[in-house]
Amino acid sequence: MIDPRFPELTQKQIKILTPYGVIQTIVTRTLIFEPGQTDYDFYVVLQGEISVEDPSNNDAVIVRHQKNEFSGDNSMLSSRAAILNGFAEANSKVLCIKPDRLKEAISKHSDINDVLLNAFLLRQETVLGEIIGGIKLVGTENSKKAYGIRDFMEKNHIWYHFIDVNQNQDAIELLEHFDVCKVDLPILIIGEKVCKNPSIEEVARNTGVLTDFEDKVFDVLVVGAGPAGLAASVYAASEGLSVVTIDGSAPGGQAGKSSKIENYLGFPTGISGNDLANRAYVQAQKFGCTISIPQEAKRITRKGNHFRIDVTHGKTIEAKAIVVATGANYRHLPLDNIKDFEGSGVFYSATGMNVSGCTGEEVGVVGGGNSAGQAALFLASHAKRVHVILRGNDLGAKMSDYLVQRIIAAENIQVHLNTQVSALSGNTYLEHITLSTNNGSSQEINITNLFTFIGAKPCTEWLGDLVAMDARGFICTGDGISKMDLNRCSIFEMRDPQPLETNVPGFFAVGDVRKGSVKRVAGAVGEGSVVISQVHQYLGDLDKIAFAKA
Repeated sequence: MIDPRFPELTQKQIKILTPYGVIQTIVTRTLIFEPGQTDYDFYVVLQGEISVEDPSNNDAVIVRHQKNEFSGDNSMLSSRAAILNGFAEANSKVLCIKPDRLKEAISKHSDINDVLLNAFLLRQETVLGEIIGGIKLVGTENSKKAYGIRDFMEKNHIWYHFIDVNQNQDAIELLEHFDVCKVDLPILIIGEKVCKNPSIEEVARNTGVLTDFEDKVFDVLVVGAGPAGLAASVYAASEGLSVVTIDGSAPGGQAGKSSKIENYLGFPTGISGNDLANRAYVQAQKFGCTISIPQEAKRITRKGNHFRIDVTHGKTIEAKAIVVATGANYRHLPLDNIKDFEGSGVFYSATGMNVSGCTGEEVGVVGGGNSAGQAALFLASHAKRVHVILRGNDLGAKMSDYLVQRIIAAENIQVHLNTQVSALSGNTYLEHITLSTNNGSSQEINITNLFTFIGAKPCTEWLGDLVAMDARGFICTGDGISKMDLNRCSIFEMRDPQPLETNVPGFFAVGDVRKGSVKRVAGAVGEGSVVISQVHQYLGDLDKIAFAKA
């Protein structure tokens, strides 16, 4: 039976791919890619074999690609760094294709697209889920800095292995080998390269997640890579627009923090928000979208008919149209010492990374929306008991009924209605929480992991007063814009704002950041898909104006 991770290409498929690359004859065993290398080439084995090895595990052989098989994974579509060594064995003949040419072949030939992308996705799942290795992160379980790096790598599907110096003797030997000590923690080890106490930007740079983009005026800039932003990226790129997408954290937005989404069309058994986002991330890049993470928009201005956006890391992006899909962040608990425990007991997502700290423990989940319900059910399969803490008196007020029924049926989930967290306590890590009810009673519970999913604060501070917003900061679009706020310009003299367009022509808002949006994944994806037709309308308007002036 053929392993779908390592399929053989047909002679017809190889013939299609051949004009996109060059055929090379390998005389002696040759290193063709290595960890940390970006923009490495794709290879089809015509004769001999390619050996893929894990240098972080004594050069263990992961796979040997035989005749008509091919190397590569999702990294080839996104300029991410290689994570393994690849050797073309002596007396081999290979077809070598550059990443840009590979993406061109994938976009033009559907049968090539199907075989390669399916294999790439399955290989990524295998590496992330079954093989211990990759980049080494050495630190302590209770370190906020280490947690932040782990969270970033987890959500961006970066293959890594976390080594806790307090629980693993090998970690001490590793520190000695690289001549570093505990005060340097956390440290990131990529091959023989060591980064002491790295920033998230350094992690992103060294893994290829943070990418540079061309110095040109793009057709459209998408700010935010949640479901709405990723959908807009896919449709814009697939329709031939030049598009760049930025996000300050990871693909997926709030949906990416959902452990399992079961009411999204086409996934009857459910899919995690992180997996859904990763597939959309790959899909957008397949069509040529440039995605750079972490990259935040800091300030926006108009420059003629273009938008000029200043982003982090000293970069500036110019685009004819902009789609804002920055979503909304969960609000912090109104407690003075909340920041003391963020990343060391208080979390805003529940992922597989959190499971080890919750096994056999009492954990708390604050909130009454779907994300809170999904987190409670996910954690219940590992924790001794899950306490769902809700300020209101109806669990079903904002949560889907299927989640409510499962929570009620779960023996180890306890729901606290009319209750809120009134205090947190602990030394360097959360140890206890105090719950207070509306009738004035209170109790202290030994909880070391508290997950909060409350409120929604739109991420619009960086916009200043450029576009009209409501009192809560959500962006107004379409017929929700007052006549007083409407931008007086030649385009709006020809037509009214489109449904997802703001009071500034060419500036669009989709997903949770938009006033009146349905706060569901499917709704966000729908808006992100639809908005590109409206972007086309706006770009057509610009052409009409330019033609009239000519």
